[in-house]
Amino acid sequence: MRAIIIVVAALPLLTGCVSAVKTVVTAPVKAVGQVADWTTTSQDEADRNRGREMRKREEQLGKLARERDKAAEKCRDGKVEQCQRAEVLEHEIEALMAEPR
Repeated sequence: MRAIIIVVAALPLLTGCVSAVKTVVTAPVKAVGQVADWTTTSQDEADRNRGREMRKREEQLGKLARERDKAAEKCRDGKVEQCQRAEVLEHEIEALMAEPR
């Protein structure tokens, strides 16, 4: 009888211990899950990154094309160095277009 009273009296103290044990046991599992979330890329993130890369590439191509067109215009006006510049820019454009996406 005395043992039952001790167990019943100690029961509120044990619930805190059980809660602490549960927290300690589940913490590594939660940590691994969080690390997995941090290290993996979701499809939405991958799509956003791909779109960002494509826009950046298109901006580069546009800038090179504008510079090439200006140099070609000056080349037609008789400036030989601009003819060379237009040719170099054209090669840069071709190289950028040939890069894998």
